[in-house]
Amino acid sequence: MTATGPGRLPRGVRIGYGAGSVATGAFGTVPGLMLLPFLTDSLAVPALLAGAIVFLPKAWDVVLNPIAGRISDRTVDPRGPRRPWLLRAGVVLAACFALLFAAPEMGRTADAAWVLVAFLACATAYAFFQVPYVAMPAEITDRYEERTRLMTWRVALLAFTIMLTGATAPLIRDAVGGRDGYRVMGVAMGAVILIGALAAYAGTRRAPHLEVQPGPGSLREQLRIVAAVRDFRLLLTTFVVQALATGCMLAGVDYVAGDVLEVPGATTLLFVCFVGPALVLTPVWAAIGARVGKRRGFLASSVVLATGAAGASAAGVAPDAWAFVATGLVGVGYAGCQVFPLAMLPDTAAVDARRTGTSRVGVFTGVWTAGETLGLALGPGVYAVVLALGGYRSSSDGEVVQGEAALMAITLGYSVLPAVLVVASLWWLWRYTLDERTVDRTEELEVLE
Repeated sequence: MTATGPGRLPRGVRIGYGAGSVATGAFGTVPGLMLLPFLTDSLAVPALLAGAIVFLPKAWDVVLNPIAGRISDRTVDPRGPRRPWLLRAGVVLAACFALLFAAPEMGRTADAAWVLVAFLACATAYAFFQVPYVAMPAEITDRYEERTRLMTWRVALLAFTIMLTGATAPLIRDAVGGRDGYRVMGVAMGAVILIGALAAYAGTRRAPHLEVQPGPGSLREQLRIVAAVRDFRLLLTTFVVQALATGCMLAGVDYVAGDVLEVPGATTLLFVCFVGPALVLTPVWAAIGARVGKRRGFLASSVVLATGAAGASAAGVAPDAWAFVATGLVGVGYAGCQVFPLAMLPDTAAVDARRTGTSRVGVFTGVWTAGETLGLALGPGVYAVVLALGGYRSSSDGEVVQGEAALMAITLGYSVLPAVLVVASLWWLWRYTLDERTVDRTEELEVLE
């Protein structure tokens, strides 16, 4: 393995890399927030079927992501193996996203099929953008602490994008109204995705990278090897379970705002409470991680997130302000729960590369993003099941009054269920072992050899 650049990255490269989170944040946020309500409350698709439509394209990503990682591992290009995919897949993703909410009025079945096909195309393009993007940190710096700095920029821009798109997408929809509101919103969010992809491609053009030979063997063999890396497996399981929790909360925001709180603009306010703290506290969590270690920081932020989610169970019973306060506490924990695992992932891949002399970082990140995609996709699916169990009634105008059981299902799926999932995820995180001494010591031993 040969380093072609210094361990400490220029600020411009950090910002340029972080800009990719504008694309990933927009795509990760808006469908999770808007697609299930679009299907149930605009296209009158039953909750269970709507959940399946949201889930199936993401399930396809679970299969595709490791393949995308393998392909990017073996890409030969003067720009590097990862950067070309940021441009290619980013442009396609933006175009497909603009079509996602643009179905002409063809009837419920045809409209639902349009959404399924368009979302499948989005998911395919996203796999070839996200996997190379997530793989880049392990190749542009070899320092434990520098990856935390790099992730700080990424998560800060991710948080900003989530707040921007999560707050403005409902506002655009409501300002225009009806299905035209969804169409205009889809085009606007597609433009945001395109800006993020182009900025990441341009901003990383001068990024150094570590040259590591792709690992030999078939994809199946490499997946088997990666699955045997204990710390990666533990970290991935933790992150997937927490992604499931986040997916449930994201899917529930519009329902909690419209059916439980019934406060004008509540969807936007909940999003600001959820993501706003991350804009301020991401550097704070990074500083905490530098002091106590990434694993302990991840544990602490997870506890904060779970506490806030549990507190949100009082929505609809306590004063309306309580739901916003509890969601704000979720946002405090969410900032750390994004910084730490994304900074720990390159550590597991880099340690493996140093020990073996071959790079499987694309496969690592392919498996990682497949797991994240599975968790985020299962979130709306599980939430849709909770809605169905509560007797939620779909409509074409969103004006149906829900019963008490449906309101309880909306609240519990948004609060208690995510809290339980986050607490459960700590079982795996507690057994994770890599720290700064282990990661950097591996590099020192390699140099001595």
